[in-house]
Amino acid sequence: MIDKQIKNTSSRRKFIKGSLATAALGFTGIYGANANESIRVKESPIDPNDKIKVTKMETFILKNSWVFIKISTDAGITGWGEMLKNDAKACAAGAMEVADYLVGKDPRPVAKHWQAIHRGAFYRGGPIKTAILSGIDQALWDITGKCYGVPVYKLLGGPTRDKVLVYAQQPDYKTGVKSIKVSPNGSRVPFKHSEGQKMVDEIVERYVALKAKHPEVDIALDFHGAVKPTTASVLIKALEPHRPWFYEEVVQPLNVDVMADLAKKTHIPFATGERIFTKWGFREILEKGAAMILQPDVNYAGGITELKVIAGMAEAYYAPLAPHNPNGPCSLAASLQIAACVPNFMAMERGNIEHDLLAKPLSPVVDGYRPIPTEPGLGITIDENKLMNQVGEPKEYKTRFDPDDNSVVEW
Repeated sequence: MIDKQIKNTSSRRKFIKGSLATAALGFTGIYGANANESIRVKESPIDPNDKIKVTKMETFILKNSWVFIKISTDAGITGWGEMLKNDAKACAAGAMEVADYLVGKDPRPVAKHWQAIHRGAFYRGGPIKTAILSGIDQALWDITGKCYGVPVYKLLGGPTRDKVLVYAQQPDYKTGVKSIKVSPNGSRVPFKHSEGQKMVDEIVERYVALKAKHPEVDIALDFHGAVKPTTASVLIKALEPHRPWFYEEVVQPLNVDVMADLAKKTHIPFATGERIFTKWGFREILEKGAAMILQPDVNYAGGITELKVIAGMAEAYYAPLAPHNPNGPCSLAASLQIAACVPNFMAMERGNIEHDLLAKPLSPVVDGYRPIPTEPGLGITIDENKLMNQVGEPKEYKTRFDPDDNSVVEW
């Protein structure tokens, strides 16, 4: 009798889900349908043995250049992710090409899909393709977590911690945020090949003043790859006595040997990673000792799947992760999922940001820490109405020029 009741309950559940899925497919059509036509189906866990397949993929470009992807399924469960904010249109269009592979497949073998998208073509890698893969990977993990009713970190072996240290652009004593990152600017941004002692003195003076104003705050310096090695080599030694928290992206990451040489000249740790992607990019950083802190971007470096691998590689070198995160709510949520399941997490960039695209805010930052999201998937719900209100032509990243001689300088 009990077995019969269980069987009947399971059949009714599958019938209801099938009816909802049929309604959803009839209303939205194939993956080329307009985003505004999306039917809203209440998301709930499904039985692990139930079948599920991807039915539709959509991309959204916001006016601030954030790029989102939404993946829908025949079970009414949707997943969200983000991609690289540069080359926004290329990322959005490229993601839709992956729909030819993904639509009709079970979304839950995320690692297999990662390999198929990365290795499925003769040419692989590169910033745009890896960014596309990153956004899709986040969305697939979001779906998978929702299918099983658990946050992603529980599927990845977590938790390794209960809360996440965050750092910001300025201290916030109300929430206890006492770790920040600033740029090493003088009267202007240092971008010339040789800035001279006056510029170096200005930068040091401003840093010392900031430290004096916030004596209890850890302050990192983000060179953003804009400072030339000729100037960076002098700056890192001039700032060293004032004990910066770390130096970030001291030079461009394309020639890792240059960064590694500079890293050997100071005891202040180097951090880098926002323009490096996949395990293969970070391998060279670790092997050459170019940085002690890795900053992969979950929207760019390969998604949740790849950040977990990068964290494992870094652990072998005793290097912590401080994910790059100047982005939107999926980026923050996905990074928090990684922070929750790796042993060598250090701090979350802009982890104190409250995103208005969420239907429900994240748990607030307390004493400088953000609690780990515990809702299924990425742990967030995107408010689609708010998101659609911000869809539009993306912000342009304009080339920068030296005002003195009109030569091109680093962005």
